[in-house]
Amino acid sequence: MPAELSRTGNDQGDHPGNDPGGALTRLAREESGRVLALLARRFGDLDLADESVQDALADAARTWPQRGVPANPAGWLLTVARRNAIDRLRRTSSARRRTMAAAAELAAGGDEPSAARGPLLVDDPGDPAVDDDRLRLMLLCCHPALGREAQVALILRLVGGLSSSEIAAAFLVPEATLAQRIVRAKRKIRDAGIPLRIPADLDTRIEVVLSVLYLVFNEGYLSRSDSGDVVRVDLVDEAVRLTGLLATLVPDHAEVIGLLALQRFHRARLATRTDALGDLVLLDHQDRARWDRGEIVAANALLHQAIGRMRPGPYQLQAVIAGYHANAPTAADTDWPGIAAAYRHLVAMTGSPVVQVNHAVAVAMFDGPAAGLAVLDTLHGVDGYHLFHAARAELLARAGRPAEAVAAFARARDLTGNPAERRHLLRRMEESHPAGGDGGGAP
Repeated sequence: MPAELSRTGNDQGDHPGNDPGGALTRLAREESGRVLALLARRFGDLDLADESVQDALADAARTWPQRGVPANPAGWLLTVARRNAIDRLRRTSSARRRTMAAAAELAAGGDEPSAARGPLLVDDPGDPAVDDDRLRLMLLCCHPALGREAQVALILRLVGGLSSSEIAAAFLVPEATLAQRIVRAKRKIRDAGIPLRIPADLDTRIEVVLSVLYLVFNEGYLSRSDSGDVVRVDLVDEAVRLTGLLATLVPDHAEVIGLLALQRFHRARLATRTDALGDLVLLDHQDRARWDRGEIVAANALLHQAIGRMRPGPYQLQAVIAGYHANAPTAADTDWPGIAAAYRHLVAMTGSPVVQVNHAVAVAMFDGPAAGLAVLDTLHGVDGYHLFHAARAELLARAGRPAEAVAAFARARDLTGNPAERRHLLRRMEESHPAGGDGGGAP
């Protein structure tokens, strides 16, 4: 996306027939992060930018139902949020010089730019190589003074456009905990005077940025929200776009390229993950003829490029696993021993219980459900993870233990808020009774 928001006049070409609620939701999801990034760079104050954007969105919620949706909602948001920021600065006498420096055109007269001035272009005195405002803001927020969880939560909230509930679901923490984490992170940036400056060595913050992009992609690939959308293509595409931009900034970073390969392997089969009714379609039952072969070819090339850097990492290993699935002509052709071996390396590298769950499933696919259950029985700290119970339920059903399988499916259903996942788990509960089928596969 360009680092400008085109606007003409005062953007009051209202369209009363439009749906204000839907337009506001799209604006908050698709443009608020970009506007926030523009204001943060212009005023050098992250908290000021965030508060100004939130005030503008609140103003839209109040006025759009009566006045209609502006002809250019993004331009309207930038205009109003920017004015809010200037007003906040004006109310502080010590910030007077800063106000005039940031908005010199206001001193010349008129709070609205004229149509003749055209789009608002923001000159960046910083690193010209970082030409995407949201990516720039992600790098700025990855300051080492902030803890990892705070960095990720703050960037997801301010840049990724995820709601607090979506981020909380990604972290497997209560929403109130997540909200406090964001508040504390913003307060620390303000109180410590942490500068919004791009580091000389981007590698020092790449790892956190990658973890953010990974979480954004995962939320899009299998949404944890209760909206009913299993797949959120907007988040998937935004994660892929930003990862691609990051790859151009650090072209020799193997893990950046590995994450991009992983994302594109998964994006190749987005169209087959749900059926016409919006229900989940498990991997074994997806129509592979509808997978995007162009994406798979591109992902294969990226993975080959990443592995050639001879610096293995967890994103590359996950891309290897995704590649096994994407390149198998049929489900029966899947190289499950190879996948299990890759998961073993990934477990050793990360120690993640989520990875251990996936490893257990892979083991079960070639060594039987009892072997997979034996791996699951060794895990700790995953009782609140619904896919642990879903995987255990599938293996219990395959092992001929239907009563236990039904109980595990019920536990998984209770832990997820996504309606499509709940329907899938309820269906598997019914199928797992002695008179039902055996199901199987991974979503």
